[in-house]
Amino acid sequence: MARIPVQFEYRTGLRHIDLRNLRLAGGWDGDGRPSANWSTVSMTPFAADDGCPAFRATADLDPGAVGQTFRWTVTGETAAGQTLCVVATEVSDAASTARERSFVLAEGGQTERYFLTNCRRIGANPLMREGAARPAIRFAVWAPNAQNVELVRAVLTGADTDKGGYIFDDGQGVTAVIPMRREGDGVWSTDVAADRALADYRPWDHTLYMYRVTKDDGTIAYRTDLYSRCQIGSGAVDPARDPSWCGCRRALDGTKSCSVVVDPSLVTRTFDSETFPELRWTPEAEFWANEFDPARPVPHRLEDLIIYELHIDWLGAGKSARGTLKDAMELLPYLRDLGVNAVELMPLAEYEGWVSWGYGSSHYLAIEYAGGGRDQFKYFVRECHRHGLAVIMDVVYNHYTPDADRAEWAFDSDAPERNIYYWYEGQRSDYRDPEGGYIDNMSTGWAPRFWEENVRKLFISSAAMLVDEFHVDGFRVDQTTSLHSYAVIHADGRAAEHARIFGAKFLREWTRTMRLVRPHVILIAEDHSGWSAVTQSSEQGGLGFDAAWYAEFYHQLIGDATNDSSRARLLTFAGYGDDRPLAMDWFAGTMQASAGGHVVYHESHDEAGNSSYRENGRDVHSARTVVVAVNGAPLVGDTRRWAEARTRVVAGLTLLGPAPPMFFMGEEVGAWQPYRYDDFIRHRENYPALRDGVGQNLFRFYQDVIRLRLSSSAFRTHAIEVLHVHDQNRVLAFRRVDGQGDFLVVASLNNHAFADGYRIAHQTLAGGGRWREVLGSDAAVYGGGGLVEAGPIDAADGAVTVRLPACALVVLRRE
Repeated sequence: MARIPVQFEYRTGLRHIDLRNLRLAGGWDGDGRPSANWSTVSMTPFAADDGCPAFRATADLDPGAVGQTFRWTVTGETAAGQTLCVVATEVSDAASTARERSFVLAEGGQTERYFLTNCRRIGANPLMREGAARPAIRFAVWAPNAQNVELVRAVLTGADTDKGGYIFDDGQGVTAVIPMRREGDGVWSTDVAADRALADYRPWDHTLYMYRVTKDDGTIAYRTDLYSRCQIGSGAVDPARDPSWCGCRRALDGTKSCSVVVDPSLVTRTFDSETFPELRWTPEAEFWANEFDPARPVPHRLEDLIIYELHIDWLGAGKSARGTLKDAMELLPYLRDLGVNAVELMPLAEYEGWVSWGYGSSHYLAIEYAGGGRDQFKYFVRECHRHGLAVIMDVVYNHYTPDADRAEWAFDSDAPERNIYYWYEGQRSDYRDPEGGYIDNMSTGWAPRFWEENVRKLFISSAAMLVDEFHVDGFRVDQTTSLHSYAVIHADGRAAEHARIFGAKFLREWTRTMRLVRPHVILIAEDHSGWSAVTQSSEQGGLGFDAAWYAEFYHQLIGDATNDSSRARLLTFAGYGDDRPLAMDWFAGTMQASAGGHVVYHESHDEAGNSSYRENGRDVHSARTVVVAVNGAPLVGDTRRWAEARTRVVAGLTLLGPAPPMFFMGEEVGAWQPYRYDDFIRHRENYPALRDGVGQNLFRFYQDVIRLRLSSSAFRTHAIEVLHVHDQNRVLAFRRVDGQGDFLVVASLNNHAFADGYRIAHQTLAGGGRWREVLGSDAAVYGGGGLVEAGPIDAADGAVTVRLPACALVVLRRE
């Protein structure tokens, strides 16, 4: 009997990915019979019908094996020249990390496909057809429990196309209905052969649509496209709950409104465009052609980064009701002047409401329209790169927006155990409360259903899109500990072990995919577990991140977010203004532990006003660094001078330590307004104005210490040697050295100067030599008292004696 041909396809779903020399490996021998000794064959590259690079090969299998299960995988080379397995997905088995696919051989031949991403598989996408001059359009949605799914259209009306954008639950607003058909894997799609209206993509550009889903119980629900590239609306109105809706698209909450067809290969001709739909476009290749300035290279090594954490919504003080990407663009010369070389943006995926921190995402491939939307974000990234700034995106995968109706919640079934985007342990009948089987993970919503490959692929595809299409340089993944360590069953708090295992599986799949898309992508986890696997390679079973946020550094150095007696809380205690000893030795140990695999910070969005603890029967809230430095006293006169002096010390310790540093926006000018989740919009500050006013001295210090870090590779190595710690004197000294420089950093939080000299003795100084001060935070130019070392300092008897101002940081360089 003739062998059965099986075609294998490896689909990337990404237009710009660079993979080479792919090889199919499968569990069959040269005669096509099942075998433990796998056969391999080269795969042929081709352009798939989604317009993206793909690879295929054919294996002729023994007809006697019909009904048997075969396994296969794919290896290949990345753009960095690495040869590895390019199947990022592990098998759906808690006990296995194998990365292989399986199928049951059928009669008559079949095609087996692996989708690295679903970027061009699900959603509204161009469809390339042989012989057709222009692409068609294909809509696809994952709804495995649905009895039926239909595509429904809506239109905008009015002179400026401002009216509409919403479909009510009774169908009001629907202008056309197009049937969809069920494919494998629970995906429903339109059929261009059955509907000629789908034959040309162009008329569909910026069309508004939703999916009408007939759930498993026969009820009808209108659902947005979770792979939507744009959600209409930049307001906070859900017409189903607010009958006073004006009827205009701008007022709509994008998490509830219609999805919008967007051509990903085009960018608006201008940044500011008031037209919808836009009529003037630039091809993406032309848009990105002059992305970089050779005089300002964008850093790609984690060790080279100095990260500025930026919240778009908090910009625009005194100018606009909320910050936008336009405000962020206008801030870039300020950031270049400051000297940072990376911005870490708080989440920009479509989120609930009109203004937010962004940690409640609903549509992961759509950029929040209220802040400017997808095209303005591309302009922002391009301008960052021209300024030599890497762009790191904060992304949230541990929960969805709490109000995910019309998005993830009950997408195609009301049964909890069939709520496809949410993990539910067991069956509804196992619990008295129907919510009992959902998973808590110390976030603000139920945990995603990570054992479903298409749930994992939603998050993975969104990140891959940001790298491939938006040229983002890296990510900070929010609270990864929630995924692999915090999951518990809601009913009784029992550990949800499988949820934790599959959370780790997801993170490995996510990091592997990002490395395939761009080998030098920067991957940072907000992880508080201390688990060494977080920063181990995913190829060796780790989670695959470059670094984790090191919150312990903050708690030891600043410490205003907790009253934990096991933390040094240096700035908090220094802020009381007395002369109590400080646990400098505890912080010294933390600084040493931060070397390698960490990002450190003296302020982040979480601690700039939003954290609190109970003490003496009252809530104590965290605050901005300059406020903590004087225990909340008014920042005037001598109090401000003390505040800035102590702030310069902790900033210098962060920026000159062995880990890549980060700080929250406004720290460089002594921003003092609280940054809280529920009222941040009322406490915005104008940073450029502060730089030109009361914040000018602090800004100058940040400029100089940043310049110092970037001037020598000694500060960008993981090597640190603590030479001196004295808790009573409140002094810490450490050495940063490599082949390009030898530096001694001395930090004091003592309220009194050692004007006659402070002796630092250590065996590594026994070789003598001459040192010279290259940075002194007490310099008059920074608003200090002016106690500096003007001349060289000679080491003698294994010691260096330096004049040490009160609350100051001094940096010496060996000549």
